[in-house]
Amino acid sequence: MNTTAFNSKIVEGYFGMLDNLSPTNKLDLIAKLTASVKSDLKPKKPSFKMAFGAFESSKSAEEIIEEIRESRVLNRQIEPF
Repeated sequence: MNTTAFNSKIVEGYFGMLDNLSPTNKLDLIAKLTASVKSDLKPKKPSFKMAFGAFESSKSAEEIIEEIRESRVLNRQIEPF
């Protein structure tokens, strides 16, 4: 059995299960399937490649270092024995 015939059988199987749905449920399903297909057709940005590259900022290195130091929080409490 080739792939096209196999896929056709899968579609027919799903259609048989969905045949008993109400018209409202069928319309909801159509809307969800349409949205799914539209999202699949959009080119997706490669998220892995976005993890690489230089850090871009209009601030100087000294300003960034100062921000990091100011954001540090030290709340260490030493308990007595």
